[in-house]
Amino acid sequence: MKQLILNADDFGLTRGVNDAVIRAYQEGILTSATLMANGPAFEDAVERASSNPRLGIGCHLVLVGGKSVAPPEEISSLADPDGLLPQSLGAFVARVSCGLIRATHIERELRAQIEKIRGAGIEPTHLDTHKHTHAHPGVMEALGKVAHETGITRIRMPFERLRDSWSTIRGQNGIFAAQLAAAASARTVTPLFRAVCRKYALHAPDRFLGLAITGHLGAASLHRMIEMIAEGSTEIMLHPGVCDDDLTRSGSRLQLHRERELEGLLDQELKPVLAQRDIRLISFRELN
Repeated sequence: MKQLILNADDFGLTRGVNDAVIRAYQEGILTSATLMANGPAFEDAVERASSNPRLGIGCHLVLVGGKSVAPPEEISSLADPDGLLPQSLGAFVARVSCGLIRATHIERELRAQIEKIRGAGIEPTHLDTHKHTHAHPGVMEALGKVAHETGITRIRMPFERLRDSWSTIRGQNGIFAAQLAAAASARTVTPLFRAVCRKYALHAPDRFLGLAITGHLGAASLHRMIEMIAEGSTEIMLHPGVCDDDLTRSGSRLQLHRERELEGLLDQELKPVLAQRDIRLISFRELN
């Protein structure tokens, strides 16, 4: 059986992102989204999710950018006194790697974000992380522990096979050297990720697509990815959105790119292709 999850990251970042996520679900092929507990448009996203109960909603756990959900005094090695989390992935990774951020503080913040989403009436289908921070061994272990403690059994596998990266960027005009290097580097800890999943009884899709082509994923790329879908389960990561003033102010590096991804998800030629290839669309709720 071929199962496909199309997940939109950053639900709750802006109202324009929320608009795009719901439109891609209602009119397109999106099946899942992950909600940022510290997102400026969190309440709006919760309201929209409640009105669309069949859309799978997971937690997009944030350790980089924005404010913490846990009180800053309880996670002092992770957030500053104003509750600001590290503003760049590089700074976060350096501090974690040097032991400057305590694992217990990472766990406390992850729990707080999950609790906030549950407190809003949403039972998360799965967990993933903003900027793929759980590809770092320190975060990976903390996330596995918190997932087990909170009873969440599904998680994103944030590693893309190199041949899949090459296949997805074929024919694109963008410069992908850095993203290819990041995808290749991340794969080195795949065995550790699988060990963490076994340790904490976590389930992840068999395959992950969309990493190397982040920011350049349109209708043609989605068609190409769908042609690549094999037996088992696959997640395609997406970032649909509307490029408005709120998104510009957010500082996200993905701006007009998000509108291109929304257009891809709304491409009506994709549904017949999915049917022809006998691909079943699911959310993480139906995984395993």
